[in-house]
Amino acid sequence: MLIIVKCILILSFLLVFFQDVKERLVYWFLFPIIAICSGILMYHNIIQQTLLITLSINIGFVLFLLVVVGLYSKIRLKTSIKETFGLGDGLLFLALTFTFSNVTFIVLFVFGMIFSLLLHLALKQKSKIDTVPLAGYLSLFFAIAYCAYWTGFLESVYIF
Repeated sequence: MLIIVKCILILSFLLVFFQDVKERLVYWFLFPIIAICSGILMYHNIIQQTLLITLSINIGFVLFLLVVVGLYSKIRLKTSIKETFGLGDGLLFLALTFTFSNVTFIVLFVFGMIFSLLLHLALKQKSKIDTVPLAGYLSLFFAIAYCAYWTGFLESVYIF
C-alpha cells in the first residue's frame, strides 16, 4: 500500500515540476494529492500524539513566510503579492507542510529555496520567461529528498 502512495507522490512532484517549468501553470488537483500522500507517509512514520503539533508548527512556518512575502511585495516592491508570487507556489507551500517533522521540514524547505534559486540562475539563459517556476523547482527538490530518504542516503526525516 505505501509503495503505491510513494509512487503517486513522486509522480505528482514530477508532474508539478514539468508543468511549472514548461507552462508556468500546474493542475490544481496535484497539490491535494501531494498533501494527502505525504500526510499518509508522515502518519505512518511519526508518533501520532505529535502529529497535530507538527502540522500546526509547519503550517505556522509557511503562513509566516507568506505574510513576509506579502509585506515585502507591498512595502519594498510596491506591488501586490499576485505579481510576485504565484497561487501554485502558495498551494505547494501548504501541501509541503504535510511532508516531514518540524526541524527536517524547515531545513529542507530552506535548502529547497536555495536549490530553486541556484537552479533558476543556472537555467535562466535558456528560458524566455523571466518568472521563476518556484513550485516546480521545490517539487523536484522534495522528490529528490524523499528518494534520498527511501534509499537510505538520509537517515531519518521524521525525527524531531
